[in-house]
Amino acid sequence: MILARWRARRANRILIEQIHGEIVAAARAPALYTRLEVADSLEGRFEMVALHAGLVMRRLGELGEVGAEIAQDLVDCVFRHFEDALREMAVGDAGVARRMKRMAAAFYGRNRAYGEALAARDAEALATALARNVYGASEVSGAPRSRDLAAYALGAALALEREEIDAFSSGRFGFPAALGETR
Repeated sequence: MILARWRARRANRILIEQIHGEIVAAARAPALYTRLEVADSLEGRFEMVALHAGLVMRRLGELGEVGAEIAQDLVDCVFRHFEDALREMAVGDAGVARRMKRMAAAFYGRNRAYGEALAARDAEALATALARNVYGASEVSGAPRSRDLAAYALGAALALEREEIDAFSSGRFGFPAALGETR
């Protein structure tokens, strides 16, 4: 009985790490940083992980109780990796706690704004939120690539909407290739 529960928890951790790996791979797609001009920095990579994780969490939230459980485990995993990255950068305990609070607020705030725009299929609202968060511009005109990034995010959201819970629970889901890249 104990061994069966241990195996189930271990299998779940492996699945969550696999989903996290897909998110990170999509967030590191070179086209995001070259063609879409996302800053190739700690902040830019945070923005792309937040965007891609939010897209997956949004879909998982639509897939019932099992999806919601996977989404919660995924959030925990994403933040565990954020914390590990901060510690690898030699940020002290107090600094990690402060930064993790800010990162959590940013992560959830961004995904609330992105989620509302995605639910409404409002490309302009999504581009505005991405301009502000990813490019640091107060409006879309100050971030000309924000519309392209919004189109990519909308396309990724639509692709994920075709994925059923089996694809996630077996680790067989994937993001569409970013801007014509092969995956």
